[in-house]
Amino acid sequence: VALKLPAAGRDDRAALQQFRREAVTLASVAHPCLAQVFEVGRVDGEYFLAIEYVDGRDVRRILRRCRETGMRLPVDLCLFIARDLAAGLAYAHRRTVAKGQALALVHCDISPPNVMVSYEGEIKIIDFGIAKAASRSTRTQTGILKGKFAYMAPEQARGQAMDHRADIFAIGVILHELITGERLFRADSDFSLLEKVRKAEVQTPRAVRPDTPADLEKVVMRALAARPEDRYPYASN
Repeated sequence: VALKLPAAGRDDRAALQQFRREAVTLASVAHPCLAQVFEVGRVDGEYFLAIEYVDGRDVRRILRRCRETGMRLPVDLCLFIARDLAAGLAYAHRRTVAKGQALALVHCDISPPNVMVSYEGEIKIIDFGIAKAASRSTRTQTGILKGKFAYMAPEQARGQAMDHRADIFAIGVILHELITGERLFRADSDFSLLEKVRKAEVQTPRAVRPDTPADLEKVVMRALAARPEDRYPYASN
């Protein structure tokens, strides 16, 4: 699958520089749970990424189908998806470049549409398009919101500085939704939704699905801690 730089950004130097930085970063990342970037290039003045095609369905469609049929996913399957999601992100978070320098890559937009389940049973994270890396010479300005509101960490929703623990919060949101079959954060407007995310007022999984194992609930609630320092320090934990 080849992705071109959007037409609106062709004359935008900052957008072009961001695209090139993303391309270089993504080309250096290789993990079974991350959709692989095979090639970065330029044709007729347009930059492109050639990305692995994942033959399957994204988690959003799977959850939608479950809601339509009134079915809940088995807990084991929820854990399988979350485990591989965490494994791919743990690799990205700890990826180093020349001389052991930490790349500090953060996805920033972990959400059901960006998690693929292939027909072969593989879990693949896609769309690192708004990922940020500590090695960049220019960075996303504090206060500019990117990503999907319902899956943001509180600090991200407030436009504050964030690190890999924002992705860990997003894993918790997705795992909560996989278990319960319901969106964790819902509201009638973006403003109200952001307020809920910022406050991180979280209903426990067992309040919705009583058969949720107690140990699993503890894992989910720790990942969903409002303060980054209260979450798991690494996705591999």
